[in-house]
Amino acid sequence: MEQFVINIGRQLGSGGRTVGEIIARRLGVKLYDKELINLAARESGICSEFFEKADEKESRGVISTVVGSLRAPFVGDDGGVTNVLSNDALFKIQSDVIRAVAARESAVFVGRCADYVMQGRENLLRVFIYAPKEARIRNCVEQLHMDREQAYKMCADVDRARARYHERYAGYPVMDPEHFDVMMNSDLLGVSGTAAALADLARRKFHLPDPSAKEL
Repeated sequence: MEQFVINIGRQLGSGGRTVGEIIARRLGVKLYDKELINLAARESGICSEFFEKADEKESRGVISTVVGSLRAPFVGDDGGVTNVLSNDALFKIQSDVIRAVAARESAVFVGRCADYVMQGRENLLRVFIYAPKEARIRNCVEQLHMDREQAYKMCADVDRARARYHERYAGYPVMDPEHFDVMMNSDLLGVSGTAAALADLARRKFHLPDPSAKEL
């Protein structure tokens, strides 16, 4: 069986990560979300706190909030020396880790512009999970134990941050249908139903065996 990759973009409160977890479990592969931060830190030798500070946030500056004026050299593709603590450099490291993981195993990636990083790859399914604003706010209130005003603000802030991050590194809008194979409203079937539908789609696309099928 050839290796495959599923990328999942998502809106906060849509349940996208949980959808990814269920899909990964159903297909017997690993899910990579926040785990990419630890992998990138281990591979680069850079403290994971730098990656956490830059995680899906657009910024041209150095992550000075962590270590003030600390500087370290990083050699880019053009041979020039940049700052290893810049968000651009951290994005490159994390992207290299995504490619390395995809080269050795089938996987489900959540966020991190993986739709852009993996573009052109064969055996790829690009998914975006969204939901109506009211459903997202309700989910944040129930799952994150906050009031409606906090949930509304968090959704707006995260949407804005992810949009800027995606525009900067991918060069196209975060919900651009031209760059996704499937865009699903998780409120339509619920998180479990959405995951089940996408797992079935993945099995068909990648010609994977269905463990629930019985021989006649």
